[in-house]
Amino acid sequence: MVNAERSRAAGRHRAPAHGTTRIIPRVLFGALVGVSLAGGVAGGLWRLGVAVPDPLLFTRTGQVLLVHAALMICGFLGTVIGIERAVAVRHRAAFLAPLASGLGALCLVLGQQAPGAWLGVAAALLFLAVNAVVVRRQPAAHTFLLLVGAGAWATGCLLFALGQGGPAVFPWWFAFLILTIAAERLEMTRLMRRRPAAQLMLHAVLVLLLAGAAVSGTAQRAGGLAYGAALVLLAAWLARFDVARRTVFAHGLSRYMAICLLGGYAWLAVAGAAWMAMALGWGTRDVALHALGLGFVFSMMMGHAPVVLPSIARIKLQFGAFFYLPLAALHLSLFVRLVLGSFSQALQAAGASFNAATIGFFAATVAGAAAAWRLQHGAARAGKLG
Repeated sequence: MVNAERSRAAGRHRAPAHGTTRIIPRVLFGALVGVSLAGGVAGGLWRLGVAVPDPLLFTRTGQVLLVHAALMICGFLGTVIGIERAVAVRHRAAFLAPLASGLGALCLVLGQQAPGAWLGVAAALLFLAVNAVVVRRQPAAHTFLLLVGAGAWATGCLLFALGQGGPAVFPWWFAFLILTIAAERLEMTRLMRRRPAAQLMLHAVLVLLLAGAAVSGTAQRAGGLAYGAALVLLAAWLARFDVARRTVFAHGLSRYMAICLLGGYAWLAVAGAAWMAMALGWGTRDVALHALGLGFVFSMMMGHAPVVLPSIARIKLQFGAFFYLPLAALHLSLFVRLVLGSFSQALQAAGASFNAATIGFFAATVAGAAAAWRLQHGAARAGKLG
């Protein structure tokens, strides 16, 4: 009896420490993701003349535009995707990749560009190794695309660390995100009946995308035209073959996800057209980059968040129609920035501020959904106990 009581007491004593070991990594990764996102958003707003706290932090980097992209793509999205992949692999060493990308972003925010850039290279190489493990465990078309996407990220990070400019780096970084999304959509639709040539068409489009990225550093016109054409073709492929064209007629979460996806594919086509126009010398740079980075990528994030967050952050969300509000705000803010903003720099800056507010709005929506789930299920448990 005494020994049993001592064992129970020891268990009670160890429980907080065990909980702490789980909480500390979550807090650390959450802080790194938050710093990356806040720094990237602040840098982007400052570039357009919108006042943000302490903009002098960004003058130390020398290449504000590139650092803004590095924070958003490598720091924020790279860390989030790295955490998701590490959770899927279920190996502690896999978390070294998002840790390196998060610390690299922190260095960039603090003005230490060289250490931040090389930490980004380390993160991408570690992430490449994690995806090699995924391919070894599950050899399939979509896992191979994930591996190629990781290679694109590593290539972009290496070019960035070596001092290459945006035209050489951006296509590789965006290719990382595009290939990752394409792989996830290919996995989701692998059970759908498609023409035998559909997957071959997708691979041809993605090869064109990678070829455009490879050429863009030395021949911007040819590389940009190939890259933009690949984006338009990919948007057409996704709109034609993705399961979202069917689930948009469903209800609840499935319909919400489909609307997010289809809206994102529309912005992907806009980004491709703007990318080709940019290669021809038109002033469509902001449209090309942000229709792709915000219109396409963030639409995908909004659509997948209710499914992905519970698995990687152990946060359960109460889905509701209120999720459509930040989605509508995202598309409206992009219209103000990219369409109306082409006629007025003030409207472009206002649209960028609206973009930033939309990201905060979506974060608040997720937090509210998590609180709503706890309240509802906590009340249900209390009712059962009563």
